[in-house]
Amino acid sequence: MALKIYTKTGDKGKTSLIGGTKVPKSDLRIDAYGTVDELNSYIGLVNDYMADPDTKALLKEIQDRLFTIGAALACDPDKETKLLIPDLHEADIQLLETSIDKMNEELPPMKFFVLPGGHVAVSTCHIARCVCRRTERLCVGMQEHGMFVEPLVLKYINRLSDYLFVLGRWTGHKLGVEEIPWKPRV
Repeated sequence: MALKIYTKTGDKGKTSLIGGTKVPKSDLRIDAYGTVDELNSYIGLVNDYMADPDTKALLKEIQDRLFTIGAALACDPDKETKLLIPDLHEADIQLLETSIDKMNEELPPMKFFVLPGGHVAVSTCHIARCVCRRTERLCVGMQEHGMFVEPLVLKYINRLSDYLFVLGRWTGHKLGVEEIPWKPRV
């Protein structure tokens, strides 16, 4: 018999954190890890547009880290869990920084604000970046409401948005797509 993936426990707008605590589905913690899930899906879409094997491998690793972050956010910090939850390491952030630096070496210096677009791969990187920034805002909001968020989570998400911005520029560069400068109407 196949395992049913639907449950009736959520039909009344509640869900459980890891640890068993029931919370409304509108809870800030649920919103945060749900947005991490959305970001992870967009990273998968970004990966689908990439040809470079090193970039594809890093994006898969980022997806793994996002599952780690989602699990950390889904835990009730006041309860002991029986699950072994993986954690982030400073090396995860260093990996993003190294990749950003490597891509930036190939890019011309920025002389203007860049509008997202020019190629579907570039635009998808920017959509992922925007979802990443929303994730960051939600995590900061959790902190402002006295909810625990591992400091490395915030650092990783912040660096990831930088990585996605540079990845968008680098992808356009590799595809021969000109960046679209923002020309403000003044």
